[in-house]
Amino acid sequence: MQLVAVGRSVFAERGYEATTVEEIAERAKVSKPVVYEHFAGKEGLYAVIVDREVATLLGRIIEALKAPHPKRALEQAADAFLSYIEDEQDGFRILVRDAPLGSQTGTLPSVMADIAAQVEGLLATEFKTRGYPRKIAPMMARALVGMVALTGEWWLEERKPSRRVVAAHLVNLAWNGLKGLEPNPGSSAR
Repeated sequence: MQLVAVGRSVFAERGYEATTVEEIAERAKVSKPVVYEHFAGKEGLYAVIVDREVATLLGRIIEALKAPHPKRALEQAADAFLSYIEDEQDGFRILVRDAPLGSQTGTLPSVMADIAAQVEGLLATEFKTRGYPRKIAPMMARALVGMVALTGEWWLEERKPSRRVVAAHLVNLAWNGLKGLEPNPGSSAR
């Protein structure tokens, strides 16, 4: 729908607070009442856009976590997150920018919490297999997800090195730790 695409672009460019229904309507070449008729205002349009972005990002990462080996799942999840940033820059900007006051959903922290819950299950299984305490899985999942999310925010602006190089370094750090850090990591898929 045209209003969603235009709203997505304006919210990404200006943020929630600075965006007006007037600006969205003007860019979409419709009247303000059309925006209110379809979405009951700025809040409704924003909610639809955020819901779509969250579903897209979560879908990519949950699919990536289905790899048969934990290191491969981590590689795929990091790459899926960075790929989302690369492919959906406006969507990612909406998730990391300001949300309506009082909103607890649709923000990057809420999305990251959903992803961490998925990673937590994967880690708990792996920890049990390796004899590590499963109770540390929630903490470790959030550490991994936070590492990738913050790096993704940085990478959105920097764009160097390439997405695959960034993902390889993230996995290298997460998998090997600082002690076992490889000087020139690559994907285990090769």
